[in-house]
Amino acid sequence: MTIEELKQKALDLTMEPGCYLMKNKQGTVIYVGKAKALKNRVVSYFRENAGHNEKTRKMVSQVWDFDYIVTGSEFEALVLECSLIKHYDPHYNILLKDDKGYHYIHVTDEEFPRIEAVMQKPDDEGQLIGPYMSAFVVRQTVEQVNKVFRLPTCSRKFPQDFKKGRPCLNYHIKQCMGLCQGKVSRSEYDAILKEALEYIRSGGVSSTEELEERMMKAADELDFELAARLRDRIVAIRKISDTQTVLLGEDRQMDVIGFAQMGAMACGIVLKIREGRIVDKENFIWDEVFDLSELREEFLVRYYTGRSDTPRAVVLDEAPEDLGLFEQFLRHQSGHAVTPMVPQRGERKKLCEMARANAAEQLALKVKRTGKEVAALEQLAQLLGMSSTPCYIEAYDISNWGETGRVGGMIVFENGRPLKSDYKRFAIKEVEGQDDYGSMREVLRRRFARYLDGDSNFSRLPDLILLDGGKGHVGAVAPLLREMGIDVPLYGMVKDNRHRTRALTTEEGELALSMMKSAFTLVTTIQDEVHRYAIAYQRTLHKKVNFESSLKKVKGIGDAKVKALMKEFRTKKRLKEASPEELMQVAKVNAEVAETLWQTIQEL
Repeated sequence: MTIEELKQKALDLTMEPGCYLMKNKQGTVIYVGKAKALKNRVVSYFRENAGHNEKTRKMVSQVWDFDYIVTGSEFEALVLECSLIKHYDPHYNILLKDDKGYHYIHVTDEEFPRIEAVMQKPDDEGQLIGPYMSAFVVRQTVEQVNKVFRLPTCSRKFPQDFKKGRPCLNYHIKQCMGLCQGKVSRSEYDAILKEALEYIRSGGVSSTEELEERMMKAADELDFELAARLRDRIVAIRKISDTQTVLLGEDRQMDVIGFAQMGAMACGIVLKIREGRIVDKENFIWDEVFDLSELREEFLVRYYTGRSDTPRAVVLDEAPEDLGLFEQFLRHQSGHAVTPMVPQRGERKKLCEMARANAAEQLALKVKRTGKEVAALEQLAQLLGMSSTPCYIEAYDISNWGETGRVGGMIVFENGRPLKSDYKRFAIKEVEGQDDYGSMREVLRRRFARYLDGDSNFSRLPDLILLDGGKGHVGAVAPLLREMGIDVPLYGMVKDNRHRTRALTTEEGELALSMMKSAFTLVTTIQDEVHRYAIAYQRTLHKKVNFESSLKKVKGIGDAKVKALMKEFRTKKRLKEASPEELMQVAKVNAEVAETLWQTIQEL
């Protein structure tokens, strides 16, 4: 079918809630969606100039037909959507493929077993705890338990290597029981190992009362060495448990979910907290994301479909469109009450920030940027209400120095860093006098006129435009961009009376940056850089004008001859290297004038 035929078919749909299935020419389902009103939602795909993002445009271009199922409520549509997605696995619905493989805690199969982190299941008969999605969580847990219970981590074999060498450094710094000395019996070791495994499974929350009783009994029996070991173990467990308690307070069971985006790439992180500890972390990476809110909503439903381990609290960095509907869905899927929440302060808010920071770090590894750079762009997008992060930012500044020193500078930041190969300089040609607003309009008009003309040097449209100036600059440029059909977010960078970045401004008003440290730092860096670049060009131009003026002081040298000299030699350095004969030939002057000109150039 053509787009118009699809639109006409959609106009006949009901206004009831339901699910729709988009199909390609081969009849394959390529996308499944839900709607409160089927007619309104499906028609929106086939309208001209609908403002779809790139992913939706690609999907619509492949739609040949669609089917639909009417439901009794929006909630029924949501549940049905999950079932249909699971059945058809459509190409344009998000994939929940984790970024890593499975990891395990392995208890080795030997007379004195060790506890280690592994990714693949070993061939031996040892015990496995897991699987876990996060290698970091597994390594951290193994490191903690070996340290708390002073289990051996060296390469020696026991009991074969008993008393065959001096104990290692870990023994001397009290991070190993010194099993190599042969002073720990098999039964005592097994008891310690059992406690260690219980620590892993319970997350260190189990009471230390039993250990305290054993410590007191050992002291009463004058076994001070055992009492000291038990005391140290109690202290270590409490130290780690206290750290977790400070972080998590009384919230012992929850999932914490955060997202980060860099350009069209996004990452979702699920921190699984059980018994007050982060026991696992799942990473999800997507390559083509044009609306993070849309991704978040679809991900949350897909992630909790069919899960049996949903905790009673799900903490979100931002809410889906209908938080109440999502809560109803969680209750239906899990069989018990689940409270989704978006905390505004306190420990839960800190956990959301931790999840977001982890997502930013995962993206940073993918795009070869730092987590701080990713976080700064995330904060900037959040502040400006953008659906995706501004990956390619252009900033402009005007610098004036009399009639001959009026210039504009354009700098580019890509993925949070300067992209100096795309910097551009503009000498103001059309505006008379020191008119900053007019000069800024001229620079932006010339830049985007070249974009519209297909100039390869200006072929990329920015995600965000920043002007070094206030509301007046934005008001001067915004109508121009609308006239040219350039639909790019535009903001001014406002300084305080000490010339420090203070806020971003639109035609309507200002947006304070002080509460978003990473975004504030990024915008300040951009504003300082564009100002530096414009000033540097203006000074270079001013020096060039002064140099040319000095050449004109030579008798017989006018504008035309200076222009010919600069065209031929281009730089002051090359002019100084030129001989009087070369100057005479290019400027078309006699030997006497050429000699005077040569001497003048050497003195400049």
